[in-house]
Amino acid sequence: MAGKMTEQEAAAKLEKSSKKVTDKDIERVLEKEQDIEEKVQKNGSLRQYFNVVKSMYSLVKAYWKGEYREIPWFTIAAIVTALLYVFNPLDVLPDVIPFLGLTDDALILAVCLKLVQQDLDDFERWRSEKEQASQSDH
Repeated sequence: MAGKMTEQEAAAKLEKSSKKVTDKDIERVLEKEQDIEEKVQKNGSLRQYFNVVKSMYSLVKAYWKGEYREIPWFTIAAIVTALLYVFNPLDVLPDVIPFLGLTDDALILAVCLKLVQQDLDDFERWRSEKEQASQSDH
């Protein structure tokens, strides 16, 4: 059985895979939004990342629609990579392995969050300001 993935291995995997992200990958991750959010919400080791995943999805959607482009491509690519990794049941530790199968998914999300936290915070601030501006217009 494969050993547990380390944080360094997760970061290396995320960086390497992020360099290969294409528009098709973004489309795929957007198509799988409901499936990925469900998986995160239903699994103990992933549940703590549910709000983060929702925020990541909001960022990717705003980027894809051209509403929010003040962001490095790496951030979008890393988020897409992490979300696709969570979606894939045959990753380093297959999800069917009791207790261990989702730990690598959680680690990938944690490492991704560490890498993109500032950009995610900037996006949330932008989104909040945009909502406040639209409310004051009414």
